Amino acid sequence: MQRLIHHPDDWYAARLAPPAGRVRVVIDTDAANEIDDPFAIAWALLSPRRLDVLAVYAAPYSFEHRRREMIRARIARDRPHEASAHDHVLLHQHAEMLARFERLGWPLETVALEPFVAPDEGMRRSRRAIEAVFGALGLPHVGRVFDGSTRYLHDGTAAERSDAAEHLVALARATPPEQPLYVVAIGCVTNIANALRMAPEIAEHIVVVWTAGYPSHAPQPNYAFNLEQDMAASTLLFDSGVPLVYLPGYHVGAQLRLSHPEAALHLRGRGALGEHLYRLYTHNPLWPMLGIESLHGHSWVIWDLINIAWLLNPAWVPSELVRTPRLRSDRRWARGRMRQPMREAHAVQRDAIFADLFAKIDGAGQPSTDVAR
Repeated sequence: MQRLIHHPDDWYAARLAPPAGRVRVVIDTDAANEIDDPFAIAWALLSPRRLDVLAVYAAPYSFEHRRREMIRARIARDRPHEASAHDHVLLHQHAEMLARFERLGWPLETVALEPFVAPDEGMRRSRRAIEAVFGALGLPHVGRVFDGSTRYLHDGTAAERSDAAEHLVALARATPPEQPLYVVAIGCVTNIANALRMAPEIAEHIVVVWTAGYPSHAPQPNYAFNLEQDMAASTLLFDSGVPLVYLPGYHVGAQLRLSHPEAALHLRGRGALGEHLYRLYTHNPLWPMLGIESLHGHSWVIWDLINIAWLLNPAWVPSELVRTPRLRSDRRWARGRMRQPMREAHAVQRDAIFADLFAKIDGAGQPSTDVAR
């Protein structure tokens, strides 16, 4: 598709400069997909002196594409002469999980694991997970939490007019271009893509801060959940010209690992929010699919903290301006000299990030808490 906006490089450089002062944000999240989203939402709500969180949008999610990929991987393993080169790539990607499913007697076509929900049900579960974070903080969610898309984007079809997309359009239109609205994207970008389709002019008023995939110079396919489940929306985001802060999950955000002993020390017994996050840590919905059966020696990446960290203190997530790549249909990056700039992270200060998060969780239940009410 053609870019929705056209500006010279210096316009992007100014728009993508690290934010100063208090900034207005909305959060777009598949909060029930796994445990990192609620951590990020809570940290944002605990930081009102820096972040004015105006709304939280429920994004769709589904692991059904992984089921389909595993079926193709099985064909590549059992009938290699019938498989495409891509099928053999999928076999390399999913061989271990495929073997475990078969060992457990789980039929791929019918096994009903929690992550294998339809996108609309994923969105509804995300809405409930968002509200649970507000509840743990004692914050009202009415008028601040909105339902998002019920299906993924498809080229050539009309935009889905969800409450989230319509709210984003209205809020962006009311935002002065010189003080952009930051759209914190910590799931697939379906809601944002639908909003851009509904009102292309909002690209002049927002900055999208998204975590997904590999660095833009990486040669391998982006087998990254936020990017791959709605390829049409991901492609639109990179092609739209909207100012983008891209925070690679591999292997930048991947450094934000939290061990079980740390979670127990800093979350358990730390008020309603700490207890809520600790229960999520010990009851991750992805564990059955991934075969995690014990917390012994266990850690988990709290990926989505990277978005909030960049907004709170850009020095915690060092970044630079690069050319926005094209996203090819095989999920690989393609470079283009004529593409607009984007800001891309290349490192992360893990200890400083968790120190700030834990300090705010610890103080959340105190009378002097800094939570925005």
